[in-house]
Amino acid sequence: MHYRAPVRDIRFALEEIAAMDGLKATGAFPELSGELTQQVLDEAGKLANDVLAPLNRTGDVQGCRLEDGAVTTPEGFPRAYTKYVEGGWQGLQFSTEHGGMGLPKAMGCALMEMLQSANMSFGLGPMLTFGAIEALIAHGSRQLRELYLPRVMTGEWSATMNLTEPQAGSDVGALTTRAEPNGDGSWAISGQKIYITWGEHDCADNIVHLVLARTPGSPAGTKGISLFLVPKFIPDEEGEPGERNGVRAIGLEHKMGIHGSPTCTMEYDRAKGWLVGEETKGMACMFTMMNSARLNVGVQGVAIAERAYQQALEFAKERKQGRAPMTPGEPPHAIIEHPDVRRMLAIMKAKTEAARAICFHAAVEADYAVHHEDAEERAWSKRREDLLIPIAKAWSTDVGVEVASLGVQVHGGMGYVEETGAAQHYRDARIAPIYEGTNGIQAIDLVGRKLPMQGGKPVAELIEDFQETIEDLATSSNPDLNALADTFGPAVEAMDAATGWMLKAKAEDRLAGATAYLKLAGDVTGGWLLCLGALAAQRRLKHGEGDQEHARGRIALTRVYADSVLRAVPGLLGQVRLGADALFDPAAIAMLESA
Repeated sequence: MHYRAPVRDIRFALEEIAAMDGLKATGAFPELSGELTQQVLDEAGKLANDVLAPLNRTGDVQGCRLEDGAVTTPEGFPRAYTKYVEGGWQGLQFSTEHGGMGLPKAMGCALMEMLQSANMSFGLGPMLTFGAIEALIAHGSRQLRELYLPRVMTGEWSATMNLTEPQAGSDVGALTTRAEPNGDGSWAISGQKIYITWGEHDCADNIVHLVLARTPGSPAGTKGISLFLVPKFIPDEEGEPGERNGVRAIGLEHKMGIHGSPTCTMEYDRAKGWLVGEETKGMACMFTMMNSARLNVGVQGVAIAERAYQQALEFAKERKQGRAPMTPGEPPHAIIEHPDVRRMLAIMKAKTEAARAICFHAAVEADYAVHHEDAEERAWSKRREDLLIPIAKAWSTDVGVEVASLGVQVHGGMGYVEETGAAQHYRDARIAPIYEGTNGIQAIDLVGRKLPMQGGKPVAELIEDFQETIEDLATSSNPDLNALADTFGPAVEAMDAATGWMLKAKAEDRLAGATAYLKLAGDVTGGWLLCLGALAAQRRLKHGEGDQEHARGRIALTRVYADSVLRAVPGLLGQVRLGADALFDPAAIAMLESA
């Protein structure tokens, strides 16, 4: 099955929904224009379509090999990585001051979506390097930035994030990796890290590991953690890869999916490293990288959903079976003509578009939070970014799994065999709700930290935006948009009620309803952004601008989302208000623990 980057839909989400073009007024992106956006998306699409997508199946079948501490990636991966570096894509979303292209973060998300759709296993490498660049810019010393950033910015050297240990998964504070001073400004790092994505490979000349470790006498828990840069090869006096450092891959995970991505167990044996940021402030530094990764993992959910949808659509057009009640001519008819298959495809498309819009909106607000000239506007955007990140990560990756599962269903029995490729998308998608903070942790972060910020101000601002959009829909001359207002309104009321309950509930009750609340918030936020897209499409229709068929399609797609997703939102209130008592009732515990 061939993948084709959905450039038109991506650009619509960037410009008409997330309003990325407004960033030009900040002065931070002087080259930004509609023409440049189109050119960049077209070229990124060519890389994804022609170079990476053909290797997706190869990576799944061949996987990676580990021999004597060296990992060999699937056939074609090193050549594809060279093309990626030659295109300068790694620095797309970073300032020219640091050697990047100087484009907005949302453009980086658009690139990341195409890479992950085309080949999720391959895309994981550049995704981790994106986060490392952000961490080095924000926290690295001048010496570290000068030595490492130019090579990492181009992608010539890749980068990793080393948190997890056998005894310390989501509980990062339990890690035991040690860092001891060498007396020359460097540190000796010793310990073991697991699940390290692209921890060892044959695509880049060097690998820069960002490693969490404890220094002597540091406090227990996360307060005693520091961040270190540990290269695979220590640069020589000319800045070229020199002496091999004391870090090696000693294991390669055999995973359910993403077989082409080398997920390694890394052994550090007095490896030489350098402190990033201040001692015992490692978690603050790592959160810079983790927030970048969380947004990009949300984009992975969008990406795998898009890939699964494209394949299911193509199959549904070609597969003929049975009589479709609304289709003339003799059967068998293409299964896309069957109402239930069309229902599945419509939901797949609508939820993918909603997830894309959430991620791009978060990315645009992240840039406003840094570059807007007005301090109050910067603070507003930072609140919005912080609120959206757990939703973007968790809701979008859940959508990725759901859409990939529906893709298997559209294929029927053919979807359950590996030859069609539909099963690979489902297997690949399933990791995204787990890593970079499980979706349960994202839900806890949302209700425990993000909702209460400034007395609930960020979510109140979001609901206010919802209500303004309802007014715009209700006063439109298009009856389809009036109908959207009627459906969107009760969903917003439900979110307002759920939010009020969450802000007043006991801590244990908030935790019991956290996942349901995040789903509700994602459903409503995604619906809101699709409604903004419908309003933009209506303006195009009114003024006869742009692709009229596409504009009508955006409104129709939003109606599908409203009727299939938003109408169900009020029913989630009961799950939000479940409460911990129902889960810890003695009878319930006995039932759960019975054989």
